[in-house]
Amino acid sequence: MTTPGIIFRLATLVLQAALVLGLFSAGWLIYRRLPAHVANSTEEPASDALIQLIMRPSPQMAGVALDVPVEFYPVDIVAVHHEYFTERRAGKRFDDFLTERMNGRRPVTARLDQSGRALVAVSPGNWWVHAALAGEEDLEWRLPVSIAGSKQTIELTPQNAYTRTKSF
Repeated sequence: MTTPGIIFRLATLVLQAALVLGLFSAGWLIYRRLPAHVANSTEEPASDALIQLIMRPSPQMAGVALDVPVEFYPVDIVAVHHEYFTERRAGKRFDDFLTERMNGRRPVTARLDQSGRALVAVSPGNWWVHAALAGEEDLEWRLPVSIAGSKQTIELTPQNAYTRTKSF
């Protein structure tokens, strides 16, 4: 058995150093192209959009009180609830799991007035609108909406309701 020569050892050392330098420079190039973090940014954060909510019940639902709560969630709360209960997580409460899924964003709540209208400020992004109207026919809304711009109108109608159930 012969020991490797000095040229072989030197070549191996140079190739190892080149490999480490190549990996480092590739990582640096990727890091430089990442988007700037919002906390380190000097730009103004995106301002909240003013959302006008309008509930338009069917003519058969005349006389139903339209002052119902409306919630905006950054995630589909029903899907998160289903995910939590299909794959139990030992030691983790649902509220903690939901907070984790919302990535630091908080839900926004509003309440419609007697005429079925409300104004609410919501930050831009993708949201889920949840509302329920109880009456002779119960209606529930779970609408995915994309908030962009400074003003937007969302209509809650029987046609875009998620579920309809008859009350007996």
